[in-house]
Amino acid sequence: MRRLLLPAISTAIMLAILISLGVWQLERMAWKQGLLDQIARAEVQPAIDLPDTPPAFAKIRVTGRFRDDLWGLYGAQGRDTAQATLMGGQLLGVLERPSGAILVDLGWVPSAATHPQAGPATVEGFIRPAEHPGMFAATDDVRGRRFYTLDPAAIGAALGVKLAPFTLVAIGPVGMPDPSRALPRPPNDHFGYALTWFSFAAILAIIFALHARRTRHP
Repeated sequence: MRRLLLPAISTAIMLAILISLGVWQLERMAWKQGLLDQIARAEVQPAIDLPDTPPAFAKIRVTGRFRDDLWGLYGAQGRDTAQATLMGGQLLGVLERPSGAILVDLGWVPSAATHPQAGPATVEGFIRPAEHPGMFAATDDVRGRRFYTLDPAAIGAALGVKLAPFTLVAIGPVGMPDPSRALPRPPNDHFGYALTWFSFAAILAIIFALHARRTRHP
């Protein structure tokens, strides 16, 4: 029995960790499903006026004025046309309002199309929370106005304007810029992850049981 003490303790610790990871993934699955339900409800409802503190993915409508000297491109994405593959990104514009300026993702454009049309506009879209650059994020090209992290604070500092702490992602029909068609739906793969962790726990338990049987009955 002494020969099984250390393997038993190690197995118990590992089982606790694996089961905890599985339970955590189930909790994440429930949270993600709630978020998807919230997005689905928002998508079928009419857009609302911009509140003081809009929640993520809220569908809103806002009116202001674009300036053609405050713009940038977000990301780098190619699109195939009948003639060639065009490189481009998401056109970022600054919508000025009496209560403050908002960063707007107007949709995909070729790199050559570099600024929004100036003048008054009403934009309907959804709220996207600020991103923060990760360890492997590409470095923003401030001089070239090409940004790889959708961070309104950093983009506003590069453009010389104070922006609200979120981005309004425009929704609309096919055009140029080519905006999003619907609210985003993040994947909900957590059940598969949970099943993986629980499977590892079951395999570990079987391995220990076989080891214990061989040890007690050589």
